[in-house]
Amino acid sequence: MRSDRVRLFQTLPHACGYFPDRTAQNLVIDPAAPHLDQLYGPALERGFRRAGGHLYFPYCSSCRACTPCRIDVERFQPSRSQRRCLKRNADLQVVESMAGYNSERHALYERYLRQRHPGGGMDEADASDFRRFLTAPWSPTLFLELRQGPRLLGVAVTDLSLHGLSAVYTFFDPDETERGLGTFAILQQVELARRRGIPWIYLGFWIEGHPKMDYKRHFRPLQIRTIDGWVDMP
Repeated sequence: MRSDRVRLFQTLPHACGYFPDRTAQNLVIDPAAPHLDQLYGPALERGFRRAGGHLYFPYCSSCRACTPCRIDVERFQPSRSQRRCLKRNADLQVVESMAGYNSERHALYERYLRQRHPGGGMDEADASDFRRFLTAPWSPTLFLELRQGPRLLGVAVTDLSLHGLSAVYTFFDPDETERGLGTFAILQQVELARRRGIPWIYLGFWIEGHPKMDYKRHFRPLQIRTIDGWVDMP
């Protein structure tokens, strides 16, 4: 992604989604660039993330807290608590489905946002919001549906490339917290990557000490991207 081939834009400062007293800015790859599907894998390698049709990287003037992280699929072994999570959810079926909107998924998405992220600006998401945030016409996306019989309990929005699998977003039944469906979804994405010979699972950004991001460090070996490239988290 050399600068003479792909244009990068910097957003205006906006409210930070993680620290209420900070502002944030992103670098965004030109959304009108041709062949974004071909740029996606190399962008993941460089720490970028997809939100809707945009590939972005946090680039804040006074903060570098957001650290790209990824799971080494070949070396990953579930911890004791993760094995218990697999056992708790042994009654679920994991269905690889085409990405896209339907009323069943949207109803679950709305319930999840209203109970888990009230007042966050997304909790009144309509059909167009669903499509705009979770999918993109150029993105190689599938939905891993977590089902108990006919009942939809969760959806792991998953992007695939030869360079890696990106865990874009997971939403699930907020009344099923004891199952640990977020953890279960990542474990299923690990298995999907293994079946397809994909070496990395990109989990977006890890923020040291942040309660919403702390879960990521439990998927070891976890790599983080530094100025020297990707290194194992200590």
